[in-house]
Amino acid sequence: MAINYFLIVLSGLLGGIVFVFLFRRLTARYKILTQQGMPLIGGMSMGLSFVLACLFSSFLYRSLPQEVRGIIFASVLMLIFGVIDDWRELSIIAKFLVQIIATALLVLFGIKTQIVYIGNVLNIMITFIWVLAITNAFNHLDVMDGLASSTAMITSLAFFTISILNQDTKTAILSLALSGAVFSFLIYNLPPAKIYMGNSGSHFLGFVLAAIALVISYAPLERKIALLSPLLILGLPIFDTAFLILIRMRKNKLPFEKSKDHLALRFLALGYSKKKALLLMLTLALFFSVCGIFLSQASNLFGLSVVIFAVLMSLIITYRMGRVCVDG
Repeated sequence: MAINYFLIVLSGLLGGIVFVFLFRRLTARYKILTQQGMPLIGGMSMGLSFVLACLFSSFLYRSLPQEVRGIIFASVLMLIFGVIDDWRELSIIAKFLVQIIATALLVLFGIKTQIVYIGNVLNIMITFIWVLAITNAFNHLDVMDGLASSTAMITSLAFFTISILNQDTKTAILSLALSGAVFSFLIYNLPPAKIYMGNSGSHFLGFVLAAIALVISYAPLERKIALLSPLLILGLPIFDTAFLILIRMRKNKLPFEKSKDHLALRFLALGYSKKKALLLMLTLALFFSVCGIFLSQASNLFGLSVVIFAVLMSLIITYRMGRVCVDG
């Protein structure tokens, strides 16, 4: 089993490195998919290497679970339109329409929340809200070299940990395939970045991680608090988006307009270097992910204390960082 997991990661890593090499040559030759001279090829490279690693897993395990097939099909749709968005920017309505169609594909493959007692319709509604929220939260997180990709790496490894604890092979495969793909991009994206992921990459990562979170079984019915695990594991993009909305509403600004008041950029405003600011943000991502892992295994009482602690930490950070002066 361990050797299979290693081979899945390796296939995603090597595949991604090959795709980066090929796409860099193509963008340099045809002068396309660049931003300020930087190739926007990370999304394509990660997406294709993720699919490659998932398909390779079917060779190892002689099968490809329905959930894995569903995530592959839906994420490839997201990736295609993401690349189009990087090439010629789509309207906000078009972006949301693609996200809705891709989420509907997940639901058709049976990938949705499985909250008992609320019925199928409400579960589907929550699924759409969840996937769209996480997809766009990752897009907003991509404001600093290495931030979105490193956060995706931490998050996918957290999901892998829960998969191992629950002996869930299919989500372990998905998590490791994504980890290998992200690692292949991260090599080129840590400060100073040599390539960018583009909107195709940030939307792809958020979408796949949101989908993996839906596939994992977190706890038996008697431990309802564990259902909050994915909220904590994906705590950094969720917190970052909530922080932006709160700060901008206080200033009577539109929540999703572009400005320099992202949490990561506030660390830069405090005088930290890009590497130190990135390290602080990833420490926060690791904090949320570890809390989420503990929550998935905890009793209701202990789990509640973990949630309260995470919320208090978030409020403290919001108060302190919200007072930092930034332009815009």
